Amino acid sequence: MMPVPDRILVALEPVDFRKQIDGLASVCESRLGEEPLDGTLFLFRNRRCTSLKGLMWTSGGFTMAYKKLEQGRFTWPCGDGDKVRMTRAEVAALLEGLDVSNARRLSRWNPANQHDNTPEPR
Repeated sequence: MMPVPDRILVALEPVDFRKQIDGLASVCESRLGEEPLDGTLFLFRNRRCTSLKGLMWTSGGFTMAYKKLEQGRFTWPCGDGDKVRMTRAEVAALLEGLDVSNARRLSRWNPANQHDNTPEPR
């Protein structure tokens, strides 16, 4: 089982799914400008949005997960730039086939930003 970290980044553009661990780690560095060894879970999709791969560094090595839909497509998030941050709940919804793009995020109190009334980042 793959642990789910607090930091999850989703690549907005599709990647060539012939890429395996080393190729996806290279995409993290070159295209996303991120360090693949920091424990972040990176999610990638194929061009048709029918498959996704997850890549994460865990205890001395990379872990990669792959999901291929037999019917339908993933509803991939939109955003500016090359990547978007998602919460665990949003990733769970993505994997279950739910479209959260029009969902309204309710504001939550967080002691870390008690002077800031803006919602937490996606």
